[in-house]
Amino acid sequence: MKDFLKFEKKLGIDFVDHKLLQKAFTHRSYINENPGAKEHNERLEFLGDAVLELVVTDYLFKNYAEPEGDLTSWRAALVNSEMLSAVSSDLGLGDYLLLSRGEEKDLGRARDYILANAFEALLGAIYIDRGMKVAKSFVENNILDKLDMVLEKGLYKDSKSSFQEKAQEKVNITPHYKVLDEWGPDHKKEFKVGVYLGDDLISEAEGVSKVSAEKEAAKKALEIKKW
Repeated sequence: MKDFLKFEKKLGIDFVDHKLLQKAFTHRSYINENPGAKEHNERLEFLGDAVLELVVTDYLFKNYAEPEGDLTSWRAALVNSEMLSAVSSDLGLGDYLLLSRGEEKDLGRARDYILANAFEALLGAIYIDRGMKVAKSFVENNILDKLDMVLEKGLYKDSKSSFQEKAQEKVNITPHYKVLDEWGPDHKKEFKVGVYLGDDLISEAEGVSKVSAEKEAAKKALEIKKW
């Protein structure tokens, strides 16, 4: 069994309900192979997602006077799956995930997606167990401290928005996206998406969600068109 007490010490957060912390790391696939484990982390993920968005939104609103569109882009860059996966790796969340044997072997995009979801589930567990004050501090120390980097590197510039702006400017066409293929079980779905200008397929990409595949396709399209 994973040593969750060790993880608590690493976080500097003492849980009252230790089972809640374990649930935050329990992936749906683990339940399938371990009937004794009855609860996975998806409900906690749902809650943590809302807490994360509220804390980040509140911080940006109170500290920056930029227009809504800019703040929305900044927030998206702070809470997207790529950022959450990177932060989860830094925190060592992967060492505590409870996964099926098959998921344990998968170290690709699907694992990154699981890590991002685990971060949200962990935040949900912190919120339930220790309240908003501790949850807010956790977000400040692990997410909001990345804002300077996001702004400096322009990570808030969404590839889909950039490609749409360039396409409308250069060829007066609004890009559209199509799902070309999808595969895998419900908890591990992957998608191949193509981005088109009119009837012309410009690029295609794969992702663990339609949105992530679209963003990657748009990024490739910008490179192909040299925009």
